[in-house]
Amino acid sequence: MDSEPIVRFVGIGKTYDGVLRVVEALDLDIERGEFLTLLGPSGSGKTTTLMLLAGFETPTAGEILLEGKPLSHVPPYQRNIGMVFQNYALFPHMTIAENIAFPLSVRGVPASDIATRVERALGMVQLGGLGKRRPAQLSGGQQQRVAVARALVFEPKLILMDEPLGALDKQLREQMQLEIRQLHQRLGVTMVYVTHDQAEALTLSDRIAVFHRGRIEQLDTPERMYEYPKNAFVARFIGENNRLDGTLEAVADGRCAIRIDAGDAPIDGTLVEPVPDGGAVTVSLRPERVQIRAAGHTIDGHPGCRLAGSLQEVIYLGDHVRARVALAGKGEFMVKRPISEAHTLPHIGAAVEVFWTPEHCRAFAQET
Repeated sequence: MDSEPIVRFVGIGKTYDGVLRVVEALDLDIERGEFLTLLGPSGSGKTTTLMLLAGFETPTAGEILLEGKPLSHVPPYQRNIGMVFQNYALFPHMTIAENIAFPLSVRGVPASDIATRVERALGMVQLGGLGKRRPAQLSGGQQQRVAVARALVFEPKLILMDEPLGALDKQLREQMQLEIRQLHQRLGVTMVYVTHDQAEALTLSDRIAVFHRGRIEQLDTPERMYEYPKNAFVARFIGENNRLDGTLEAVADGRCAIRIDAGDAPIDGTLVEPVPDGGAVTVSLRPERVQIRAAGHTIDGHPGCRLAGSLQEVIYLGDHVRARVALAGKGEFMVKRPISEAHTLPHIGAAVEVFWTPEHCRAFAQET
């Protein structure tokens, strides 16, 4: 990647009514050639951010720079940005070749060049030979590829995708995720992708920006986002978590003691963000980081890294099993273990202990 970002959002704000800010004080650099995913729940500002970059929305404050040049007064069709929409936005009365040729025609590309470039774009998305068909004659996955080819055909600096796989079934969606990822790796074009699907973001991205209430809560690689969330919102939104609320009792060298219930011994974890002594915290533990043993068995490790309960259910899921544990007065824990450990699990109804290492038990300030 070049040292100079291809896109810079500088102090971007967006409001529709002058009161509620859909995007607030956004600073974001997008590196040349990267796959960046904007992830968040509905209303978090991710799609508005994409539309601002595309030119379909206008910032209330701040400036967006594309290769160092302000975009404020540049209309969408002059930004040299490809766009793939959720509904594909294909023209039903046109053939596939005509759909893909459309961006070239409106840009005044000579007719002698259009056919060559359309055929090349069809080859990029593995649809060679289908140019004479109409959209209705293609599957959902093939239509999605046509939309991608149309975005690629005029060789844009940047491709934006607004939940393009949302209308596909699970199996086809997963297949298309891999195809988009491979296409990005092959072409090296910068892609900015909007989704609310966490698994999709983890699969596709070089980096993920998690949006919440118009702000980016964390911008990081998929691995760091999953393993080291910076606050309770990110931990809750990315992947599956066991969560417990408690009170911070002590902190030393990054480790902390959290009391879940009065009268019980505190549990150990890692404090991620500043919280005053006695402050309210939320503890987060990934199910695959939790282990389970029958009560009374010797467990190596720190005694503060365990909780007692009873095994309620074991669910077989092919490559792993999920154990549901009822904790005494503290709700439930899910434990995810590889299939090779299924035979070691206690019987249903048995008294058990769940345990972990402190670095995998992460404590955050409770959300307000």
